[in-house]
Amino acid sequence: MTEADIEAVSAVRVRGWQTAYRGLMPQAYLDAMSVAADAERRRSWFGRRSPEVSDLVAERDGEVVGWACVGPARDPDIAPGSGELPAPKPTAGELLALYVAPGLIGTGIGRALMAAGTARARGHGFHTLYLWVVRGNTRAQRFYERAGFVPDGAEEAYEVGGSSVPELRYRRRLMPEP
Repeated sequence: MTEADIEAVSAVRVRGWQTAYRGLMPQAYLDAMSVAADAERRRSWFGRRSPEVSDLVAERDGEVVGWACVGPARDPDIAPGSGELPAPKPTAGELLALYVAPGLIGTGIGRALMAAGTARARGHGFHTLYLWVVRGNTRAQRFYERAGFVPDGAEEAYEVGGSSVPELRYRRRLMPEP
């Protein structure tokens, strides 16, 4: 992903949320999502991200049709030593995002992004890859399970538009621990 891709990535992400989370999050929140606002936040973050964070795009006929983001795991229970100085090199990664243009779901774009993200995670030395999925997003849960992820028992909720949205954590071993 380059800085020039930000607007297109934001469009894929916002449309992805509006489609995938219909009925799982407040509709007023989804309707109010803005590609321009998302792109502005993404631009401010883009230049400051860690070198261990990889943003990947899928293109079709020169247009961005999918986006994935992989980086170090953020959860304290799977990122031991994150408070230590110097911090140890992380061995757990996280699939932070994976979105495909809604009209192209099921065409292999998600699988290609997953393969590229997994390869990038291995390249960073991550032994395990984690992700969070909104409870009730059965399409995503099936996709991740087919890709080798399994629920690890962790559950968490976060607030979206005044409502609590529960998520489930999944994991996939990428390589043996050293």
